Amino acid sequence: MRRLYFLLPGTTDRFACGGLWAELKTLELVKKVCPAEVVTYRQREKGHLWLDDLLSSQNKSKDLSKDLEDVIFVMSWGFDVAKLAAKLKSFNAVYHAHSAGYGFNLPSSVPIITVSRNTLGYWGQRSPHSLLYYLPNEISAKFCDFHALGDNLTNAWGDRDIDILVQARKSSSYLLNQLIPALQKQCRVEVIDRYVEDLEGLFNRAKIYLYDSAEYWAVQGVTEGFGLQPMEALACGCQVFSSVNHGLSDYLDPAFNCYKIAGYSPEFDVQRIMKVLSSGQRLSLSPQVLDEYRAENITARLVVILQELNDFFDLKPFVQQHILDLGYREILKLRSQKLFAKLFTKLKKKLKF
Repeated sequence: MRRLYFLLPGTTDRFACGGLWAELKTLELVKKVCPAEVVTYRQREKGHLWLDDLLSSQNKSKDLSKDLEDVIFVMSWGFDVAKLAAKLKSFNAVYHAHSAGYGFNLPSSVPIITVSRNTLGYWGQRSPHSLLYYLPNEISAKFCDFHALGDNLTNAWGDRDIDILVQARKSSSYLLNQLIPALQKQCRVEVIDRYVEDLEGLFNRAKIYLYDSAEYWAVQGVTEGFGLQPMEALACGCQVFSSVNHGLSDYLDPAFNCYKIAGYSPEFDVQRIMKVLSSGQRLSLSPQVLDEYRAENITARLVVILQELNDFFDLKPFVQQHILDLGYREILKLRSQKLFAKLFTKLKKKLKF
């Protein structure tokens, strides 16, 4: 199989975010299947290749040019993908899509691997002639319920000492300014505004986890690509009250494995949350759902996807694109044809042809 070069702007704290960590996790899983490494393009870093060096060197060396035929560049940083795709149009490149809504289009010569079915649907409509694949992000095996019994049920609240857990980042103004102050009058609420090394331990101390990111992503103008933390909380036995925007809708099922937050009024939210705290009723994510996001399943999917990508890039130099892109002009032409067909049908009826 071809070597994979994961294109990242950098890997230091300057670029730290969920997307970076998810990409690095994927890189480690890919290494189990084929050679792979990081290539940076905004910030030079010791120990990592630099994209401009690779591309400039290949112009001077036929041997290196041939080497790059045996490479697949993996683009993932949404704000940079359009420029990177243009820069790499002569090479094998794929887009590993997390969030959607950046507004760019890609040629069908660039396969797209999405981390959620929500993003898969977005690109299925926007780029219908591209190769599309679904490869979910990994949830580490360390995220599990420490209090679980042999039958996979939890023993009451165990020794969970935090009633409500919230992470401030991505939380809505409603959650921070209305709901939390109301809950603090009745129970212990812990708001985390820092990086937590032992997040699985914190989830195992909490009874309920609140997550409301719809406002955050609306302001950002792109989608919640995956939404890992509610899944991690559920895997640790927390009861989750969450928004269900974008990628979260892949696995969250309100009233069956979670509760929808921001339900009509703060009073109603408080009532529902306090009811869960005081009752023994538990919702949970089924083991079958969790298995989809564990390393074993993702690695098995990678083998299939990477084999298809290698087959595609083997064939691509010998065939031409014969499917018209579904761009603005093509859509306008098809709409016009449909409109004229309707008008012609009405005219025939009126003139009794």
